[in-house]
Amino acid sequence: MSAVVTEQNSPEIRPEESVAAAWNPFTRIAFRFLFVYLGLFGLTIPQITMVFMGWFRVSLPEDSGTWLERLAGPTLSWVGRMIFGANDVRLYPNGSGDQAIYWVWLFCVLVIALVVTAVWSLLDRRRLEYRTLAGWSLVVLRVLLGGQMLLYGFVKLIPTQMPAPTLTRLLEPYGQFTPMMVLWSQVGSSRPYEMLLGLAEVLAGLMLFIPRTALLGAMLSLVDLAQVFVLNMTFDVPVKILSAHLLLASSVLLAPEARRLVTVLLLGRAAGPSTAPYPFRTPRARRIATLVQVLLAIWVVVGLCHMQWQTWHSYGPGRPKPPLYGIWTVTRFTRDGQDVPPLVTDRDRWYRVIFDSTGELDFQHMDGTLDGVLATVDPAAHRITITAGPKRPGPTGELTFQQPAPDRAVLTGALNGHPVSIDLEHFDADRLPLRSSGFHWVQNNPHR
Repeated sequence: MSAVVTEQNSPEIRPEESVAAAWNPFTRIAFRFLFVYLGLFGLTIPQITMVFMGWFRVSLPEDSGTWLERLAGPTLSWVGRMIFGANDVRLYPNGSGDQAIYWVWLFCVLVIALVVTAVWSLLDRRRLEYRTLAGWSLVVLRVLLGGQMLLYGFVKLIPTQMPAPTLTRLLEPYGQFTPMMVLWSQVGSSRPYEMLLGLAEVLAGLMLFIPRTALLGAMLSLVDLAQVFVLNMTFDVPVKILSAHLLLASSVLLAPEARRLVTVLLLGRAAGPSTAPYPFRTPRARRIATLVQVLLAIWVVVGLCHMQWQTWHSYGPGRPKPPLYGIWTVTRFTRDGQDVPPLVTDRDRWYRVIFDSTGELDFQHMDGTLDGVLATVDPAAHRITITAGPKRPGPTGELTFQQPAPDRAVLTGALNGHPVSIDLEHFDADRLPLRSSGFHWVQNNPHR
């Protein structure tokens, strides 16, 4: 009896590891498939591994999906054409993660995983369990998921993913918004809300890196990612593939603890010790593994904070504001020395001019439609050089600006070869209800 007690209480051996119980056939097959499928998915998605590049990540190309077209483009194009009848399977450099090429690639990963699982099951049919391999797989999956949760969280905690509606966006009719624009504008309109969403994801990510809190981190990740996946599906956000697989990853992490969770949460009984496989068996190995995972989490956090701080000052609210920043209403428009009346049918006459981002100038036509051009501003010379781009075929020319008063400005120069003079009056965007309504504890007449 004493020998048995000594073995069970030994810090060198976990009770559930003293005897390797056989897995049922379904569990073995499911493990083989998920090991191959999630392994291929994780290794072939640059975003998942690039998180661990730390601050070196900012020097990498933004469109990390180009590797797919370079390495497997012809093969994926052939599969798409032969299997799905799709003739346009190529990479579009627009940041969308749900392009046809990604769906074809996902189909290939699924087929490879099914074939490998079948062969593996046939050749290794005598093996009754994979506890060691499963233990390492769960650790790697947990760390990779933790990195993604930190990435998802920090782009909201330092709110740059969903910025506040731009000045141009404030002038667009709601009916012109796409569902994704509605979601981005809704979240970006409340910085505290966006930061709280990010905080929940950051907490989930941090807990995933600490073995003692990993189960709670997986549970919080499941809730966070379920919301993300539902929003992607209902607002047509092109991150459906990645969010669905991250949701799957959090479910896989919880699978070994499913029985204990049901016992505690539904049956109200003691759960007992965990039987989830873990590759580090001695106390010393566990302490070292925990330290390595915590240091890795710190590395990722520092890298993401560095990246987001740069994003905040380059593209976010901390970015430099151009001269004449704001919305300006055109009070007088002169072309070729003649006053141009404010007719709705005249698309060459501007109704409003918007200076929001460096390098761009947006303007609103008399019929309310919005356009933009590339614009280089020289503050010293008070000169605005307007050029046409492939996606911005607007007017070209050079304008000189003067600002005789804070709420007045005058643009003079030429547009498309015609001399123009444009008088501007500043429009206070903070008077718009989205910015001026504020917060109220008492609302007898709520805004609708």
